[in-house]
Amino acid sequence: MKISSDHAGAPLKNYEAAICWRDTTNYAAAVQDDNPAYFDDTQSSGIVAHPCFPFSVTWPVLKNLGDFVESRAFPKEVLMTQVHYTEHLMINRLIRPGDRLIISGQVRAILPHRSGTHAVIKLQAADNKGDLVFTEFVGAMLRGVSCDGGRGADQVPPMPENDRKAALVWEANIYIPPLATYIYDGCANIEFPIHTSPSFAKSVGLPGIILQGTASFAHAVREIVNREADGNPQGVTELCCRFTGMIMPGSNIRICCTGKRPHETHTDIFFEVLNAEGQKAIRNGYLKLAHQSRT
Repeated sequence: MKISSDHAGAPLKNYEAAICWRDTTNYAAAVQDDNPAYFDDTQSSGIVAHPCFPFSVTWPVLKNLGDFVESRAFPKEVLMTQVHYTEHLMINRLIRPGDRLIISGQVRAILPHRSGTHAVIKLQAADNKGDLVFTEFVGAMLRGVSCDGGRGADQVPPMPENDRKAALVWEANIYIPPLATYIYDGCANIEFPIHTSPSFAKSVGLPGIILQGTASFAHAVREIVNREADGNPQGVTELCCRFTGMIMPGSNIRICCTGKRPHETHTDIFFEVLNAEGQKAIRNGYLKLAHQSRT
């Protein structure tokens, strides 16, 4: 299969998402994050959504991407080969229950890769006042799909780089229960059968169902917020990573903080997630933590 890089720049149809408190609390519960900021609605400021909740908001677009790309020539069949490869999220403010968000988007880049084609979708969410809430660059690896030359590399923000010689700062050992993928599927509404159907997972060459990449990412964010931000998620303004390995339910993972780089207004925090075999399931993990909390 082949895809033309001329599809880079194609717009997506808009999508509207109405956010309720069950959406936000269910997401935090799905990743075992009991932070009161996500649950205690007796607070005068109310509750906010987990910093990774945008993954749930944009999933209906990504799941049905072929229907959202405004190009009749776009080859929908290549989407059957995709796996989540890169993630880059910029957060202007945390989502709150009651938000009504308009999601707009664009095919940002189509680039050649040794494993196929790296396609990047840009999604932006604005509230009913027109204020930007978040921007997400989602990278899919189209396995075995070639492209002609590539286009849009300069339209994708680079991921911050950690010092390769940086020493381990801390690590957390987390157990992923056997039902974790089913709970995340139901509570986050991010459904795909490689996470919930053993027969389907094996039919595509996997040893069994695997944990959702965004779930492992959210577990890492939980640990960083608790350890580096005193449990206050308001300072999280940017997140990114590469998904490079599998995590099996019923196993332990290690979340490793591999570096911290302080600046005047924020701190760069770098991390990796290792599976039970010690392989890197998440590489190039990055969280930007603002020094002053936002409201």
